[in-house]
Amino acid sequence: MERLQKVMAHAGVASRRKCEELIRLGRVQVNGHPVTELGRRVDPIKDRIQVDGREIRQESKRYFLFYKPRGVITSLSDPHGRRVVTDFFREVDQRVYPVGRLDYDTEGLLLLTNDGELANRLAHPRHEVDKVYQARVVGHPGEEALQRLRRGIKLEDGWTAPAQVRLLEKEEKGSWLELIIHEGRNRQIRRMLKAIGHPVRRLIRTQVAFLTLDGLRPGRHRELKPAEVTQLWKRMGD
Repeated sequence: MERLQKVMAHAGVASRRKCEELIRLGRVQVNGHPVTELGRRVDPIKDRIQVDGREIRQESKRYFLFYKPRGVITSLSDPHGRRVVTDFFREVDQRVYPVGRLDYDTEGLLLLTNDGELANRLAHPRHEVDKVYQARVVGHPGEEALQRLRRGIKLEDGWTAPAQVRLLEKEEKGSWLELIIHEGRNRQIRRMLKAIGHPVRRLIRTQVAFLTLDGLRPGRHRELKPAEVTQLWKRMGD
């Protein structure tokens, strides 16, 4: 017997947190009866579980590494008809969804999966999963500006954790920086670099944990190897 929200997450309904919200809203039934308490335990084999009247089924777990291009929304749909990340996964039978976000103008590595439990752990700040970015910025940041990033930057939503940062290359009118952070605030890298006076012109996420973009072009994806999935779970402490 397992907790209802865990079974739902494992079936690819949503992250465990979102599944808990669905239960509290009364949108989940077990064997024909509405369930609203989060402590309910179920047998995923024997019990009939429905969300909004549709029965859920245990799906095989899928894990993908995707090179998100610029100009693509990290969402399952968009009311304005813009491209979304799941447009690139129409051949995948299972419903996969993104782990975390990359904003519209940012490109690079994005994980998608139907494993709600792993997605929730990867996104949780307590696990401090490293995210590596390369940023092309306006101008040439000096050492004091880089030290500000390393100490932490005060933004409108509070201080950032210290970032690892190094200068990769100087160009005539700009510079390439590498930054490593483990937070996931909205447009965080862009806001940090704007705060030190060097706004971003191009931003690429090149790595999450030990996973990199090696061998991928924008708009392409690959399925994670079983050993990579195992390593991710170990990294999450399970």
